[in-house]
Amino acid sequence: MTRYIIRRLLWGALLLPLVSALTFVLFRILPTGDPARLRAGRSASPKVIAELRVDLGLNKPLIDQFWLYMKGIFLHFNLGYSYYSTAPVRGLIADRLPATISLTLGAAVIWLLSGLAVGIISAVWRRSKLDRAAMGTALVLISAPEYWLGLIALYLFAADIGQLKVFPGAGSYVGLTSDPWKWLTSLILPWLVLAATNAAIYARLIRGNLIETMGEDYIRTARAKGLTERRVILRHGLRSAINPVMTILGLDIGILLGGAVLVETVFEIPGIGRLNYDAITHSDFPIVQGTVLVAALFIIVANIVVDIAYAYLDPRVRFR
Repeated sequence: MTRYIIRRLLWGALLLPLVSALTFVLFRILPTGDPARLRAGRSASPKVIAELRVDLGLNKPLIDQFWLYMKGIFLHFNLGYSYYSTAPVRGLIADRLPATISLTLGAAVIWLLSGLAVGIISAVWRRSKLDRAAMGTALVLISAPEYWLGLIALYLFAADIGQLKVFPGAGSYVGLTSDPWKWLTSLILPWLVLAATNAAIYARLIRGNLIETMGEDYIRTARAKGLTERRVILRHGLRSAINPVMTILGLDIGILLGGAVLVETVFEIPGIGRLNYDAITHSDFPIVQGTVLVAALFIIVANIVVDIAYAYLDPRVRFR
């Protein structure tokens, strides 16, 4: 196990420089505009633009720019400076990260618990009216775009503009350290919206895997030993059926930690996704590069954690 973890960590350490190099090359090759002109503004004189090119190091050869970029990231964790606000990208991401973590982890708990519960119930009472209703609802939620669900939820439930005024804090995010209660109430509706689609996917996945697993020989053996049906389902059946769910759970959390753009934009949550959206609208490419690198880091770490978790969830898996 230790040798396997070391190999995975080394592989992740190799992927990060590759992602960094790829983002650098893409933003230098693609016609994204002159960074000095973008930073100086439309009415800037050629002299000011030339001075900014020197300050940004754009007058140097491309290979020198690449070396300085990689050196800044991996030796000093310097992600550059925003063209629009001149603020350090590392500081901007650090300020927005708590909101994204709060949104992602809260939604993950909701979609995992609800998806598991609905999937198990549908598998145990398959082809019943309850199963058909649950899977029909899941299909609708999978088909519904997040931004549409968010707008409908705001219209119906938000305190200021909603018809039912159930969630008083929706649409006005407050940090956890500022006011824990307002932080909670401001995130309940975004959590539900972000969790809806994923919970539906997980429910269908658990249902299919559990139905298949419950027909295996070791399940019949467990029943023959006199174990209760609840113990057979939860201890033996679910443990095998949950492995694919753990794979996509780790990747989903890793991706969303890089920014849930649609939900953060609809509910005005100042997270990584909203930061990335604003950076794209202002052609602020250092921020886009920084957020892409952070998202890649989360995905790589999530992948490693999921692979290690397999050994504890499935005793048939052995790592060498």
